[in-house]
Amino acid sequence: MRCAVLFVIVGLAQDIKSVKDGLMLEAMIDALGDDTVMMLSGLLVGLLFGAAAQHSRFCLRAAIIETAGRVMGAKLGLWLLAFSAAVFFVQTALFFEILDVSDARQLSATGSMSGAIVGGVMFGIGMVLARGCASRLLVLAATGNLRAIVTGLILTLVAQASLRGILAPAREWIGGLWLVDGGEGRNLLHIVSLSNGGAALVALLVLVLAFGLARYRNVRLSHGLGAGLVGFAVAFGWVLSYQISQISFEPISVQSVSFTGPSTDTLMALVNERDIGLSFGLGLVPGVFLGSGLMAVLSGEFEIQRFGPETRMERYFLGAFLMGFGSMLAGGCAVGAGVTGGSIFAITAWVAIFSMWVGGLLTQWLVDQPAA
Repeated sequence: MRCAVLFVIVGLAQDIKSVKDGLMLEAMIDALGDDTVMMLSGLLVGLLFGAAAQHSRFCLRAAIIETAGRVMGAKLGLWLLAFSAAVFFVQTALFFEILDVSDARQLSATGSMSGAIVGGVMFGIGMVLARGCASRLLVLAATGNLRAIVTGLILTLVAQASLRGILAPAREWIGGLWLVDGGEGRNLLHIVSLSNGGAALVALLVLVLAFGLARYRNVRLSHGLGAGLVGFAVAFGWVLSYQISQISFEPISVQSVSFTGPSTDTLMALVNERDIGLSFGLGLVPGVFLGSGLMAVLSGEFEIQRFGPETRMERYFLGAFLMGFGSMLAGGCAVGAGVTGGSIFAITAWVAIFSMWVGGLLTQWLVDQPAA
């Protein structure tokens, strides 16, 4: 297993070098078209993310539960591994100029601090109630967890209603309470006067400490490497989409792993469109599902799980509602806003992930621990 993981890392590093040269992507775009290549890129990133997330048990909710119990344990170590790996790889790519995220929506567009705070807290509460964030629900759904499938569908429908439907006015009102202009004012590195190289070094230090914590808590080496690959997948998505945008004659958004928006687009495309428009997100969501499902089957962890006396439906449904609305307010889910946006130091992303921690910790302390 260790050799296989190392082989994947070496192979992906070679792929990034090929991406930098641009020759492979240019040939693919000429042969298949921009949209198809973006969809295939999302599929590739999704396969890697899904397999790594399933194998490593990467989960923000699990890390929050450990922290609420005043334990610096294995789950916290795995989450810190994934987060710091994403920051390290992205900032290293920026330092070596194989990536430019200045046009990414998380930095260039007007952001909402009120949305990050309120939406982040709502998402954190919902994540603990539903026993998983948006990405974790998608990963679990592929392993036979029927609770995750139903909860994920409700989350997606509420997110769509918050984006364009009946909940959109409330989202817009809350999001408009405190806005921050795009550009340097939304870039946390600019605010604290830290370079990309400096950020990469700090992330590397945290990565080493997180790996040490994970090993101290007897986390299997392959699980630790899997968490690192989760972070690598985020960086890989940024680099791929940026390199495609540099070659394409069509405007291409620089983007990476996110789940609420792409899941909503995928569902709407399947139920509301005859001709499905190809995109990065439309490849990402099926890719994560396939990657995690294959990993579950190969590891013998595929198992049908249903609602039961200990898994009350109303708790999951309330959690899904809060996550669906909260993610649209916060600019994404725990991975999309927190890890992906955090890796490029969008200030709203860091505020959102902090607020998710606050909401999750409070819910665990007030709702679950007293009943334990």
